[in-house]
Amino acid sequence: MTFTDLFVLAAMPKEVAIGVWIIILVLALLLFFLIVKFGGLWLQAKSSGASVTILELIGMALRRVDSRTIVISRITAVQAGIDISRRDLESHYLAGGRVSNVVRALVAANRANIELTLQTATAIDLAGRDILDAVQTSVNPKVIDCPDPDKGRVTVDAVSQDGIQLKAKARVTVRANIQRLIGGATEETIIARVGEGIVTTIGSAISHKSVLENPDSISKSVLSKGLDAGTAFEILSIDIADIDVGENIGAKLQGDQAEADKRRAQAEAEKRRAMAVAREQEMKALVQENRAKVVLAEAEVPLAMADSFRKGHLGVMDYYKMQNINADTSMRESIANPKKKS
Repeated sequence: MTFTDLFVLAAMPKEVAIGVWIIILVLALLLFFLIVKFGGLWLQAKSSGASVTILELIGMALRRVDSRTIVISRITAVQAGIDISRRDLESHYLAGGRVSNVVRALVAANRANIELTLQTATAIDLAGRDILDAVQTSVNPKVIDCPDPDKGRVTVDAVSQDGIQLKAKARVTVRANIQRLIGGATEETIIARVGEGIVTTIGSAISHKSVLENPDSISKSVLSKGLDAGTAFEILSIDIADIDVGENIGAKLQGDQAEADKRRAQAEAEKRRAMAVAREQEMKALVQENRAKVVLAEAEVPLAMADSFRKGHLGVMDYYKMQNINADTSMRESIANPKKKS
């Protein structure tokens, strides 16, 4: 403010001069606030070659964008030789992305000569994947245990054709495939496919001894199946870390089958015995029935003799002869079967 301005203010009415001084004071305070809030950030960006204007910083504040995150990320990219506009970073921030993570991933990919564009990196980040971890895994391969011990299982169990159970542990070395991160399957799919391949390979072995002699045959067989298709990883190697002999599942199954056959045979024998007992009781009942018929038939004999007497077909001498024959028969039976003395 010049002396002329001061002279003009002095010549104004007192009320007007006070109002002007208030306006000047408010503007000064506003300028001081802007310098305190954005001055350091603006100067840091300016000195780093990633210039940003005060108005852009104010606009980011009005849009509720973390200006420090945007500026620091842009400085990081510029220092690494990557040209990323402030608008792209702000747009990704407003979309809910992790700006600093994306920029660090782009810098790491640039240093490792990995082809990764900003559009791909932001898409992967918005899809929920950790793009920085993916780039690091692409540079430094990752080892995955199969099965995952955190899931409660420590071995993959399978049975060979000779009935012997084998327990195997595998370690899968993978590298992230940046181009398949969006929509690609995760580590769980790799673990499941490798476990399935181990079970199939052991199950197709004629003898468990051949698997124990050449455990690398499992890794070769599994690796040749292209298990990384459709996943976010590229399988570099599958190594069998350990393989142990478990139970004789075949013998156990045969024993269980024999026990089941025995119980079935016992049930069938019990069924036949019950049928025989029932048949015996039926025959006894039939014998009693026949004896009853004999008794009934014998009861008809006196009636028939009386009728013969009446009709004159049977005489007294005939009757005595029959009685003698009966007495002789009884004597012979008593001689043949003497009664035991009590």
